[in-house]
Amino acid sequence: MEDDVSFLDTKRVSSSVYHSTDDLEAFELEVQEEQSLFFQDGDRTVDFVLAWDNRMPLANTEAAERKRAAFEEQLSQELQLETEEAEEGSALTFVKIHVPIDVLKKYAEILKLRMPMKEIPAFQEVHAKTHSLMDSVQSAVDKLLGYIYVDTANFPQKGHRFTAVYSRTKEYLFDTESVEFFTPAIRSRIVDFILDRTYYEDKSLDPNALGINRLITEGVYSAAYPLHDGDLKVPGSQRYLLYHEWASVKRCFRYQPLDYIKDYFGVKIGLYFAWLGFYTHMLLPASVVGLICFAYSWITLPHNKPTEDICNRNGNESIWMCPLCDHWCDYWDLRETCFHAQVTYLFDNPSTVFFAIFMSFWGAMFLELWKRYSAEITHRWDLTSFDINEEHPRPQYLMRVARFSKNRTRKNSITLEEEPYVPFWSLRLPATVFSFSVVLLLVLLALAAVLGVVLYRVSVLAAWHGLKAEVETSSVILITSVTAACINLCCIVIFNWFYMWLAERLTEMELLRTQTEFDDSLTLKIYLLQFVNYYASIFYIAFFKGKFVGRPGEYNRIFHYRQEECGPGGCLMELCIQLAIIMVGKQAVNTLLEMVYPLYYKWVNTIKVKTGISDSQKELKKPLQWCKDYKLVEWGPSSLFDEYLEMVLQYGFVTIFVAAFPLAPFFALLNNILEMRLDAQKLLQFYRRPVTQRVRDIGVWYRILDSIGKLSVITNAFIIAFTTDFIPRLVYKYVVSENGTLEGYLDFSLATFNVTDFEDGSRPLMLGSEHVEVCRYPDFRMAHNDTNRYAKTDLYWHILAARFAFVVVFENVVALVMILVRWCIPDVPRVLRAQIRREAYLTNEMIIAKEAQRARGDKPSPSRSARSTNSLPEGSRSRISSNGPVAV
Repeated sequence: MEDDVSFLDTKRVSSSVYHSTDDLEAFELEVQEEQSLFFQDGDRTVDFVLAWDNRMPLANTEAAERKRAAFEEQLSQELQLETEEAEEGSALTFVKIHVPIDVLKKYAEILKLRMPMKEIPAFQEVHAKTHSLMDSVQSAVDKLLGYIYVDTANFPQKGHRFTAVYSRTKEYLFDTESVEFFTPAIRSRIVDFILDRTYYEDKSLDPNALGINRLITEGVYSAAYPLHDGDLKVPGSQRYLLYHEWASVKRCFRYQPLDYIKDYFGVKIGLYFAWLGFYTHMLLPASVVGLICFAYSWITLPHNKPTEDICNRNGNESIWMCPLCDHWCDYWDLRETCFHAQVTYLFDNPSTVFFAIFMSFWGAMFLELWKRYSAEITHRWDLTSFDINEEHPRPQYLMRVARFSKNRTRKNSITLEEEPYVPFWSLRLPATVFSFSVVLLLVLLALAAVLGVVLYRVSVLAAWHGLKAEVETSSVILITSVTAACINLCCIVIFNWFYMWLAERLTEMELLRTQTEFDDSLTLKIYLLQFVNYYASIFYIAFFKGKFVGRPGEYNRIFHYRQEECGPGGCLMELCIQLAIIMVGKQAVNTLLEMVYPLYYKWVNTIKVKTGISDSQKELKKPLQWCKDYKLVEWGPSSLFDEYLEMVLQYGFVTIFVAAFPLAPFFALLNNILEMRLDAQKLLQFYRRPVTQRVRDIGVWYRILDSIGKLSVITNAFIIAFTTDFIPRLVYKYVVSENGTLEGYLDFSLATFNVTDFEDGSRPLMLGSEHVEVCRYPDFRMAHNDTNRYAKTDLYWHILAARFAFVVVFENVVALVMILVRWCIPDVPRVLRAQIRREAYLTNEMIIAKEAQRARGDKPSPSRSARSTNSLPEGSRSRISSNGPVAV
């Protein structure tokens, strides 16, 4: 209407009520923030922005200008564009994009978006709750715990809305008059869909001349992004509210406003923070139990008889141990490993078994409770009926298929639309086999790096003793373990960069149709590589180091080198060191890089914006929102992968090796409390607003977590049975010991060796070692003066049988309990299942009533924004009816 007052005119009139200078400046800043979200008319919103830099050689060519002109001409057929320079003197040019309401409706139908329906009284009855005594108790508890719940003053609880797949022929069902009907997230998603599928050249000349991503790769444009809804320093925007009330570390003990996170960033990012918050909460009981077990270890340390026997021997009661290497290593006194033995006991005691069993049950409970929790989230967020086959093909997939599979199409079983088809045997299978063959080669490369670290440890140990330095053996072992772990961490970081780059290119070769399939395949490949990268050295220490070394006088050698040996307390201390350095070090390095990288790229982009602008111009005019967002870092479709990967690798440390490091859940909890808020700050402060992505769940990550849970049961059983001394001590206590204690266990666990039986070339050459006639080594063998000397004792085989029996019993008991847990806890709560059915029934009843009204000739009351449009293909009504509604 001609007499309508625009947004900016309203703001100018309203400014007359401000009299103080500070108030007026604050108001003008707020007006400027609002103005930067609209076209110059102050009425049409900026839904997306394209930018290019005229200083860039690729953007300033005649070909680039031709492509930009053709691309924008194609876009202008459906979208509204407005071009604006950043500042006078700046080389940056921005194209603002607005989506008209007709285009929004058209693409909402194409994308099969589920949109809010009109409210009716029957809908409200579904969510009505009956009050009981338990509700009163729950209300009282809620008041007491109000300081950790979401602050409803800042984040009011969102009302439930029923949704259905949008159809322009059924527009009377939808609340199109609502301001929130087409949210900024939906608008930007529709623009992104159009940008990805618009040609800038004649399709017959170049079938790959498609999409904004390729134009950015060619340098024609430098960025394409939706706008944040305001500045972090100016109140009134959702971004400001989330930054100060959610991302702040001061709010780290409050629940997250998940509905608001989903509305601002989209379902995919919302689900990540929902999963991260749930995982962090589940770490709390695991951390408490782990700390209790560690406290038990600390309290009972002075009463541990084997440790006391090592540390409290008199000067004349030395136990001389056999050398750890050939030639240059001398005999050493067992008392030197006193500290080693004390630390080992902290992680090798009866509480370890209890904690390993507890964590196995915890892993099963975590996944089952997450399934229930995610069922509630998917219902609330409108994801229950989401089908991957409804996803549109990736533009990159369409371009590659057009090149490799010309004129081959088939009908999509869900959408009934013709789509390009990739033959399985001739194209997809060879690409997949090649891709995973390369992955296997990289796995072997990672294993080779682990072997290199092993050889480093062997050579350093030999070289150190060759220096004839006055250093205790336990200190040498400790220093070697720490430096080897640091080298391994450096190898991990270097390999990570290469893995990600190569895995993306291998996944592109597989011709995967949708973004979800692409993300799942990429996730599986990179996780497999990272699994070997991070865990290979830990598996070596836990299950192989010191297990196949042989005995003095008959060592098993590799390339003429003796294998590494474990100390008298086993390899558990070294395993703990390796776990602590890789787990804590990885998290520290990742957190640092996550904050430094965005700061660096933001600084580079800021220089690009300010180049060519005088200092006086910078002071006179504040940059508008599209300029400020240009300075930020691009958030790509796979950017969330790194966040998931970091947490899932951490989950592996927490579960797979928890028997060796009971403090892992506690350190993970401390990290995640900060990680959650730092990730939020990073998203809001350093990154451009992401284009929303619709997913049903956390995808392949759940299957990876489930596999880790099953693997953790096996690894913890073998760590307890073969890496710790739990089983030998148990056998000694109940079979060998006369008084049922561990008195004499140390002598029982050490075999004797006559030094005259050393192999030629392996006898120690150190001066002063002539006084040693018999040395000891950890094993269960006959004595050196026995007729069947150095043979395995009968107790060795009894202990070996007991180890395997423990593994079998442990795995079966845990597996049985996990089956019972999964049987007792349904994936979807009974109340929620009934609610979903009730909502589907009411929606179908509403559709039937409206159709009956139309059949009688009564015109249904459409919303004021309803327009006559082309109808959907036949069968659309049945699709709407079959997709039951879900609460938003």
